[in-house]
Amino acid sequence: MRFINAKFIKSAEKKSDFIVDEIPQVAVVGRSNVGKSSLINLLTNNKKMAKTSSTPGRTRLVNYFNIDNKCYIVDLPGYGYAKASKNMTSAWDSVMNDYFVDNAQLKLVFVLLDCRHSPTALDIHMLEYLAEHEIPALIILTKIDKLSKSELNKNIENISKMLRYNKNMIIPTSAEKKIGVTAIEQLLDEYIK
Repeated sequence: MRFINAKFIKSAEKKSDFIVDEIPQVAVVGRSNVGKSSLINLLTNNKKMAKTSSTPGRTRLVNYFNIDNKCYIVDLPGYGYAKASKNMTSAWDSVMNDYFVDNAQLKLVFVLLDCRHSPTALDIHMLEYLAEHEIPALIILTKIDKLSKSELNKNIENISKMLRYNKNMIIPTSAEKKIGVTAIEQLLDEYIK
């Protein structure tokens, strides 16, 4: 699936604002500052499609991007931002739960992990949550340009073992070096169709 014509559609703050139509959805989740916006910009080949920030916790809404009327890429609020208040964290959790539950058009979730770090308890919880709700998920490793090839291979092996996840299904990406687009596009074809 080639990303030819991508456009931002809307931001949703609550369940009643969510898009409900026949177009399949692919969600992007991960810790704050893991590179969700950069991945969306990489896939759409547009550095301004999703707003990036060096400050964690900027994505607070559910953001919908339409890709050629074939699917929505949905950018969800980042989790694990330490400086967020408990009320804000609770609100984010509620929005994410509302988005995931009973969403017939959700076909796949990209769970983003920074390749330089081991998965956190929050990452593991997210993968367990998706499995419990029978929502297909793929692990996308971000920022692979920050590691040598041997370091990356070692980290992929460790992440695979820690999460009990097939390492061949972990997709390494780099927005900086434009790596991983083809692998993601091929997988999207399988899930969207």
